[in-house]
Amino acid sequence: MSLRSTVLSIAQNSAVRGVVSDSKAARRLSKRWVPGETLDEALGAVKELNAAGISGTLDHLGENTASEAEARTAAQVYLDMLQTITERGLDCNVSLKLTALGLDVSPDLCRENLEAVVTRAASLGNFVRVDMEGSGYTERTLAMVREMHVRHENIGAVIQAYLRRSDSDVHALLAERIRIRLCKGAYQEPPDVAYPLKADVDRNYIRLSQELLTSGVYHGIATHDMRMIRAVIDHANRNRVPPSAFEFQMLYGIRRDLQRQLRAQGWSVRVYIPFGSHWFPYLTRRLAERPANLFFLVKNAFRG
Repeated sequence: MSLRSTVLSIAQNSAVRGVVSDSKAARRLSKRWVPGETLDEALGAVKELNAAGISGTLDHLGENTASEAEARTAAQVYLDMLQTITERGLDCNVSLKLTALGLDVSPDLCRENLEAVVTRAASLGNFVRVDMEGSGYTERTLAMVREMHVRHENIGAVIQAYLRRSDSDVHALLAERIRIRLCKGAYQEPPDVAYPLKADVDRNYIRLSQELLTSGVYHGIATHDMRMIRAVIDHANRNRVPPSAFEFQMLYGIRRDLQRQLRAQGWSVRVYIPFGSHWFPYLTRRLAERPANLFFLVKNAFRG
């Protein structure tokens, strides 16, 4: 098993999760990617980014709610979030996972919660991005986004380039002019579902990004990979795609220098900012991407 697979497996172990979540070292490390547990802390990060000309998108961590009450509470957090963003005049939209809104509990409950959030966002001139989760949720997630988009155009989806099905999914979404965030993918998937080799994922990412850029729909190109970024910029320049036609998207705390560099060059940049008390699964995905972060955590785990 690879180190990445091992770290991602840890995220599913409740016993390990409890121990590490109580570790001060883990909490210190999580601050690198999660600015805080409260909405005020997250909005402070948005304000700082906005001052640099960078947009934000907020995600309240806590997928896989297990009851109707939890799902309705999660939806209310987003309703309050959207209202506060407007009141503070921030350049920021929201990202959410359908399992946070109750998809595991009941599709009807999830649909009701999602409709409430998207309706509120529309009334405030804002936008909702439905995040993608593991491949077991892909079909249901895209189906609900497409259903909701018939009534609300201010909703978009996420496509993961490492999934073998993503080419057909992109074509289906573009046919309905649904906005897409393209990323590589961060979940552990079997080889019959996802490309196991990085080179294949990269090739698919570049090919899909080129389709998005010339589609006439405003999309988000989510990557920190300079090779992918150069390919996107080259394709945009060759095809006279203006910076106003799409945006680069990055994660909070990763390549701040690159975020500002791209913005200084005139490209639109949006940063994904997660917050909340359920930061452990998100932390493990960031650790899996960079083993040096895991070594730091282990080294400091018992220093109080």
